[in-house]
Amino acid sequence: NDPLRRLPVTPALVVARLTIQEASRRRLLLAIVILTLLVVGFSAWGFNKITTVTRSDGSLLPAVQVTLITSQLLIVVTFVYSGVLALSAAVVAGPLISSEVESGLLLSMLARPMRRSEVVIGKWLGLAVLVAIYAAGSALLEIAAVDWATGYVPPHPIDLILYVGSEGLALLSLGLLLSTRLSGITGGVIALVAWLMGWIAGVVGDVGVSLQNQAVENVGTISHLMLPTDGLWRGAVYAMEPDAVLAALRAAGTIGRANPFSAVDPPPIEFLAWVIVWFAIMLALSVWSFRTREI
Repeated sequence: NDPLRRLPVTPALVVARLTIQEASRRRLLLAIVILTLLVVGFSAWGFNKITTVTRSDGSLLPAVQVTLITSQLLIVVTFVYSGVLALSAAVVAGPLISSEVESGLLLSMLARPMRRSEVVIGKWLGLAVLVAIYAAGSALLEIAAVDWATGYVPPHPIDLILYVGSEGLALLSLGLLLSTRLSGITGGVIALVAWLMGWIAGVVGDVGVSLQNQAVENVGTISHLMLPTDGLWRGAVYAMEPDAVLAALRAAGTIGRANPFSAVDPPPIEFLAWVIVWFAIMLALSVWSFRTREI
C-alpha cells in the first residue's frame, strides 16, 4: 500500500501526485471553485448590462465605447482574480512543509530512500499544477463570459493567462520557502503581505516615473527584483488593453504611467529572464533551507 514503492516514477513525482490529491480533498479548493463560478456568472451579467446602457438621446453606446469600458472593467475583475490566486497560493503553500514537520509525517517519508530536495520539488510541482489549472480555467471562463456578454476579447489572451499564472506561482514559491522555516499561518501571512507590499511599491515606482523622480522610481524597480508579482501583473494588464487605450496612454506621456491599472509597455525581456532566474533561486533556497533544518 506504499505509493512510493508501487509507482515506477521518481520520488519527486510521487510527492507531487500526493500533494495534488491532498489539496483536492480540502474544502478550500472547492470553495474557491464555487466562488470563481459565482464571480464569472455575476460579472457576465454586469458586462451584459454595459451593452444596454443608453445615452441622453436614448441611443445605445457605440461599439467603440462599449469596448473601452469593457476592457477597463475586465482589468479590475482580473485584479480580483489575481488577488484570489495570490491568497490561495499563500494559504496553501504556507503550511505545505511546516505542518508535516510538526505532525511528524515527513519523518516517515524521509526514512525511505528519498532526498529532502525531492520532497521540496515534488510539493512545488504538485501545487504548481493546481495553480496553473486554476489560472487557465478561471481566465478562460471569464474571457468566454465577457465575449458572450459584450463580444470583446482581450488582444492577447494567452499572454494574460501566462502572466496571471506566473503571479500565482511566484507566491507559491515564496510561500514554500517560508514553509521550510515558519509555521503555516505565519508563512502564509508574510507571503500575502509581501504580495500587497509589492503591488504598492509598484504603484510608488510608477508615480516616480510620472514625476521623473529617479529615487522614487527605484522603489518599484527594486520591488520587481525582490518579488516580481507586480511586474507580472502589469504584463497581464498590457495583454488586456486595446490599441485605443494604449494610444491614449502613450499620448498622455509620463502621466499615463501613474495608473496602477494600466500598462503602456509590455514587460521587458530582461525582466522576464530575471523572473525565470528568480524562480530557480527561490526553489534552490527552499531546498537549502529544508536540508539545513533539523526535524
